[in-house]
Amino acid sequence: MRVGERGKCPHCLTIVQFLRTTLTAGGHPGRVDKHPLVGYVIESFRISTAKDTVALFLMECPNCYRPVVSIVDKAGPRLVYPVRSGRPPPPSQVPKEIAQDYDEACLVLPFSPKASAALSRRCLQAILRDAGKTKKKDLADQIEEILPTLPSALQKSLDAVRNIGNFATHPMKSKSTGEIVEVETGEAEWNLEVIEALFDLYYVQPSVLNQKRKALDEKLKQAGKPPLK
Repeated sequence: MRVGERGKCPHCLTIVQFLRTTLTAGGHPGRVDKHPLVGYVIESFRISTAKDTVALFLMECPNCYRPVVSIVDKAGPRLVYPVRSGRPPPPSQVPKEIAQDYDEACLVLPFSPKASAALSRRCLQAILRDAGKTKKKDLADQIEEILPTLPSALQKSLDAVRNIGNFATHPMKSKSTGEIVEVETGEAEWNLEVIEALFDLYYVQPSVLNQKRKALDEKLKQAGKPPLK
């Protein structure tokens, strides 16, 4: 994420082309203080030593006008401000405890895919118990029980959680979902994708349909007709 590039703003989640911003000091925009760069429109700082180079990129979102800071080193680029994943927030219909696990799984993903996957497995298990009404104990068995009740595309996506996660090799992922164990490439990200799809199926769609039903019942009432059964 750099000035001039297009990407999703981690604040407002809008796709934008990031702008340059102004370095300020002491709370006075544009004031030249002790550092000669203060008050100038800049893109980045670069620190180089004999063994390493680190670049700090400063930019602004043209939609919400909030600052964004990223860093690039030998480990690759990563967002340092705001400390967010850039993924969409959980829908308001999702229970608080489940939403919290999802938020934390998203937040730690850039720093520890293993920790993110552990949180997302626990979140997934909570969804299958709360909304899927599974009675099984282990996550692998819960997934197997729920699969026939899902739309075909989501069946494949949820089943891939077991396959990508290689549950056969790492049984603790199923038996103790919060355990931090090694993850496969793309596993943590895929868990979050599936969770977001389940949020929509189990919490958002029923809520939307319920609101539409209430609106229709109100129209029928005003027309002197009985509500939907």
